[in-house]
Amino acid sequence: MKKLLYILLAAILLAPTTHASTSAQTLSDSAYASILTCGEGNEYYLSWGHSAIRICDSVKGIDVVYNYGTFDFDTPHFYWKFSCGILDYCLSRQSFENFMWEYIYEGRAVWEQRLRLTHQELCNLFIMLEQNHLPEYRYYKYDFFRDNCATRVRDMVASCLVHRTLSPEITDSQALTYRDYLYLPTEKNKLWWRFGVDIVLGLRCDHRCSNYEAMFSPIEMMQRFDTLTVSDTHQPIADPAIPLLEETRTPLPDSFSPTLCFYILLAVVLILTFLQLKFEWKMKWLDILLFSVTSLTSLMILFLWFLTAHYCTKYNLNILWASPLFFYFTIRLHKSNRWVIWTQILMLLATVAITFIGMPQTLNIAVCPIALTLLVRLLVLRRK
Repeated sequence: MKKLLYILLAAILLAPTTHASTSAQTLSDSAYASILTCGEGNEYYLSWGHSAIRICDSVKGIDVVYNYGTFDFDTPHFYWKFSCGILDYCLSRQSFENFMWEYIYEGRAVWEQRLRLTHQELCNLFIMLEQNHLPEYRYYKYDFFRDNCATRVRDMVASCLVHRTLSPEITDSQALTYRDYLYLPTEKNKLWWRFGVDIVLGLRCDHRCSNYEAMFSPIEMMQRFDTLTVSDTHQPIADPAIPLLEETRTPLPDSFSPTLCFYILLAVVLILTFLQLKFEWKMKWLDILLFSVTSLTSLMILFLWFLTAHYCTKYNLNILWASPLFFYFTIRLHKSNRWVIWTQILMLLATVAITFIGMPQTLNIAVCPIALTLLVRLLVLRRK
């Protein structure tokens, strides 16, 4: 139904009374559309690359790029809307030359895949992009996994086809999860970013992706698009990717492991706890510090779970160790009810078990020493 509506819209806009249709009708036979895929950058949000659509007609002097990954920093309450998952992204249009200059400056690679479209399909795509670029249609609610710069490109290509469709979804029982794809570019130099993201992402990130779903990642979409076939000929919808720019950026250095850092913290806490028990030192400051930080982490998890529109932050089992019960412990300390303490101890043990089992949610391995550190202090609290 959605594709039919797009085709009907294209038929209407092809009438010679509109500016967009005139541009579409004057596309020459040498015109083509392609997908531009940009390599990763040094910032965390650039780790998975970027996707855009290029429409080029050298005969008519048209060479523009449509980019669904732009947003306005001047948007009122920008950071609040971003944290709540309600920030509007938009489709922007710029010349191919200006688009490339940005990636030359950042030293990021760029690849191009020409789409194997009929002339009518190319016109459909051009018209839909022009229509999407109108002020009343260019904004959309961004979702990192289900509606982003890559999925919009994928869906626009699928929608412009005439009397044929892209190959059906394929789900492999051994397929990677959303979280696995997030891990791929962060193996060595963005471990702290990965740790932070793992804390706020919930169970939905451990869903195994179909062929289509995996294309939320621009790099993954590029690798799949030259093998994604159409229903009539069973031939690929796009040519193999060719490089337009080689990567020249300086990669980030390897980052210090958060897992190692928190095991060091565990060792320090164990030593302090031993000294406390041996010499009867008062360690309220240590418990207040640990429990307060954990309490604030629980607030962040609960906020992202219940009070935002983010799809991927729901049902987060990190709440087992970053529990709101630590607010209670921070206030009551050694006066805490023993059953409440035992409840939280069981939750911490469950956290350690889930960390090693990896089910039903993949918890960051650095969570294990954190849970053990809190466990040690709760056992001391229980002893008192």
